[in-house]
Amino acid sequence: MRKILILFLILLFNILSVSAANMPENVVKFIKKDFPKAEVRFDGLITIDNTIYLPLFPAKIKNPEVLEIKKTAPEGKNLKSLPDIVVFNNDFVLLKVIDGKDGKRTVLYQETPFTEVRTGLLPQDMLVPRGLIIPANIKSIIGGLIIATEEEKGLKVSSELVVEKPVNTTVKDDLVSTVSQLKDKIFYIITCKSKNIHVVPSDKSNPEYALSMPSIPIDLKSYNNFLLVTSYDLFELNVISLADEAIIKTFEFNAQPEEIVIDKKNKKAYVTVPSESSIFVIDLPTMNMKQKIRVNGRCSKLLISQDCTKLIYVDKNTDDVWSVELDNDYSIREIGIFPNVSAIEYADNKIYIASRTRNRIAVIDYATLTEYGEIEVAAKPVKMLLYNNTIYILSANDSVLQVLNVYSDKITTTINLNTNSFATGIYRLDNTNLALITGAKTGKYSVLNLDKKQIIKTTPINVPISGIAVTNKVKKINK
Repeated sequence: MRKILILFLILLFNILSVSAANMPENVVKFIKKDFPKAEVRFDGLITIDNTIYLPLFPAKIKNPEVLEIKKTAPEGKNLKSLPDIVVFNNDFVLLKVIDGKDGKRTVLYQETPFTEVRTGLLPQDMLVPRGLIIPANIKSIIGGLIIATEEEKGLKVSSELVVEKPVNTTVKDDLVSTVSQLKDKIFYIITCKSKNIHVVPSDKSNPEYALSMPSIPIDLKSYNNFLLVTSYDLFELNVISLADEAIIKTFEFNAQPEEIVIDKKNKKAYVTVPSESSIFVIDLPTMNMKQKIRVNGRCSKLLISQDCTKLIYVDKNTDDVWSVELDNDYSIREIGIFPNVSAIEYADNKIYIASRTRNRIAVIDYATLTEYGEIEVAAKPVKMLLYNNTIYILSANDSVLQVLNVYSDKITTTINLNTNSFATGIYRLDNTNLALITGAKTGKYSVLNLDKKQIIKTTPINVPISGIAVTNKVKKINK
């Protein structure tokens, strides 16, 4: 009886440790040496040249001086040949996912399984491909993991467009016929009225389909092949794997999370929970919650400075603007009270604060917290975007963009949008000199060349946009 209890405790410890385990660093390096573009997902799933591998953790990972392949199936293969089974000399195993003729997925059946396979364990928080069938003689590798069946369709549904009175979508002649940086991009779009995230290829005007969320989304941001989404009436943030089109992880809170900002430099996400006066920190490579930052007031309009050293926000109850100094032990500084703050930017050691009702930008010296002055702008400024030494100010009333030089603090250019509608959003396209200008009611979007300060294309889109994430086209695991 004692032996059985000891074995049970060892198995339980193994399952618990694997549920929180990271891939061994030497295994990741071994894979990356032959396949630099291989993706090792935070839950352990490995994708190599469109081939999927499942990792099996041994009860105890050995630590050899040099990591090598101990054996493979078929026998005598190297990793470059993508064998069905790879066993390393630390007893870590890679199992290739095989597509069967009947459309089902499995792994290689061995009449006498390798000992390392039979005694290994899948990560217990892994989202495995739907329809996967594990051979009966190695069922023990599943542990407590729940494997989705073929009938579970994930989030994908038909796209139900929000019915609104259409805005005139006539657009002027484009300066360019195509925008190369948008090729093979996918738009993930949320609206103010639908629980669906509409999936629109960049060369289309209509959604191909949608991802159905439990409630109407508040905010969404992309990171690699994932979407982070907050929704109304949900005390949680959902992480969607775009390859699986399924929720791969859920972060739970004591109140409703709202805004998300991404720190690409340090690979972190900051999530506001205004009613708790808190900002939560998520480590993106591991998708683990790292910290809770207590702040003053109900934080909104959250901004991270370009150097990723400051979080600046406004208390939605008091209009008080605050800064959290990330490089100074999260100390909090009060900037001051400003009326009807609609947008915040930070550049050249100055904070720029837009007032939607007063049509002005207050300029604050960050070091001394003194006001340089105010800049008059077009009616109803709603968003600002920093690019190099300029701030693009989007004003909704007349649908114009004004370009502010941060060194002189003067408006140098005014760009008239050719949409004749209420523009509400401006989004920088990662690693490009382009931005998209969108509206929550308009049936079109514009492409802005940030270097030339010029609208180069305006395109109809049959979805009102309250938020958008633009990603590269992702190969689907479950197709």
